[in-house]
Amino acid sequence: MSESMEGLKRSCRCAELDTSHIGEEVTVMGWIQKRRNLGTIIFVDLRDRSGLLQILFDETKLSKENFDKAYGLRSEFVIAVTGKVEKRSGEVNPNLKTGEIEIVAEDLRILSESDTPPFPIEPGIDTNEEVRLRYRTLDLRRADIQSNLIMRSRVTQYMRNFLMDEGFLEIETPMLTKSTPEGARDYLVPSRVHQGRFYALPQSPQLFKQMLMVSGYDRYMQIARCFRDEDLRADRQPEFTQMDMEMSFVNEEDVMDVTQRLIAGIFKEILNVDVQLPIERMTWKEAMERFGSDKPDIRFGMELKDVSDIVKDCEFGVFTGAIEAGGSVRAINAEGFGDMSRKQIDALVDFAKGCEAKGLAYIQLTPEGEVKSSFAKFMKEEEMDALIKALNGKNGDLLLFAADRDKIVFNVLGALRLELADRKGLRKPDEYRFLWVTEFPQFEWSDEEERFVAMHHPFTMPMESDIDKLDTDLGAVRAVAYDIVLNGIELGGGSVRIHQADVQEKMFKALGISEDKANEKFGFLLEAFKYGVPPHAGLAIGLDRLIMLMTGADSIRDVIAFPKVKDASCLLTEAPDSVDEKQLDELGIKVVKDADTE
Repeated sequence: MSESMEGLKRSCRCAELDTSHIGEEVTVMGWIQKRRNLGTIIFVDLRDRSGLLQILFDETKLSKENFDKAYGLRSEFVIAVTGKVEKRSGEVNPNLKTGEIEIVAEDLRILSESDTPPFPIEPGIDTNEEVRLRYRTLDLRRADIQSNLIMRSRVTQYMRNFLMDEGFLEIETPMLTKSTPEGARDYLVPSRVHQGRFYALPQSPQLFKQMLMVSGYDRYMQIARCFRDEDLRADRQPEFTQMDMEMSFVNEEDVMDVTQRLIAGIFKEILNVDVQLPIERMTWKEAMERFGSDKPDIRFGMELKDVSDIVKDCEFGVFTGAIEAGGSVRAINAEGFGDMSRKQIDALVDFAKGCEAKGLAYIQLTPEGEVKSSFAKFMKEEEMDALIKALNGKNGDLLLFAADRDKIVFNVLGALRLELADRKGLRKPDEYRFLWVTEFPQFEWSDEEERFVAMHHPFTMPMESDIDKLDTDLGAVRAVAYDIVLNGIELGGGSVRIHQADVQEKMFKALGISEDKANEKFGFLLEAFKYGVPPHAGLAIGLDRLIMLMTGADSIRDVIAFPKVKDASCLLTEAPDSVDEKQLDELGIKVVKDADTE
């Protein structure tokens, strides 16, 4: 039966005690992790967010009522214990912060009883994730999850303090805003007052932070909640958090300088890891050509090599056909994979096909010195030798070739190098390699829409030398945009914004956005821009991804208190859910289910 805590006050958290408190009387409260009954003595491991503390209930030192209560304790009961801190009576536990002490109980209150939990409340449990998320309140009690969320809190506090010292102001922007094109799908919120009209939840505070610059606030920051109705994966959620900033009268160097000093400070303060400044830089073109990715993992090599010149006149139609169609032939040297079986190599071919490749060619240099290849019969001996030499191939290596449009070749080989690196353990979680990727394309071609779309957003400034190409060659226009990458994951990105009306007009025209359409969707911003716009630039860092990498978690779900699963539902609350017809009537909405949904 639960008891009141009237007259009691917790004096400290469990793991805040150590040998310096021996002899003191304290009151601690928490959940029972484990209970061990030795007859006249009962040991309990008491847990709160700070850690574990051993409690000793001695029949000779407790009233019969209190000892009987201790006898009935079970895992996850919530209790309050008053007693003295003493040197541990048994063996010291070097794995616990409180491993040298224990509390000898003098009084016990059971504040709440507990059913048997559906899984052990322990770090690193092998429990189905859906079960854990259905019982997320219990899962959040686990020490490893608590450690992640405590680190998250410390990081956000550091961010605020650092940016305040840099002269930033924290300003909140609206959650209910206007739906705009050129991005991911919006989450829409129907208006009761304005029936038939909808708010959109913000995909980012982009437009509002630009208007804050127009308003003269100079340096803005916000720990912002954002929403995107898109498919989920390990590092993506429908609602997420970003550290958002914008600065006036600056260029990209100023934004990158503040950001990398912030990152270095966080890693030193939280992990005691030194981040070498300035962070290495690489253009988008170089990143794609060397690593097949605009967010390359540079902790290991296995870089791409363009071998088109070597094979352009060979008799292998796969290679020559790709080159004639405007593509390329590129390869990676998977060092140490030359002992793979034919079955294992075929599995790599299937992996490549899963990345849109039509196939994957290879030269296998076995440890014994034998050369095996899927295309040798089409090649002259000197051509094969030239390929092996170009890739620094040696006995024990596996040379893998992709031939197609550059976009597919980059995608295939970029994914393969990561897959192979994981097999060799080359991506060490305790190694942090940061990279700035710069000079992104301003536009990318959308096969679905059959037109160029903005790679970032319509307000990104083109490089000064490329502005004229807005009228002639959209594919060659580079943006003053920059992403910060850590270990192959994009942490965040930003750009210099367009502040000149004529350049913005060219940008809209290039994207096929008419003047009427621009005014319909962005009129409030364009109107604000009529009254003096300072040059400005900004950036946002994905907080969830940053904490995932800092904690070594496998998924951002382990660093978010109440995450969604892959279909964007919440297993804990069973959201989304149906609502009353009355609520729909007030909004002027009728739900029509199609046959597939049924």
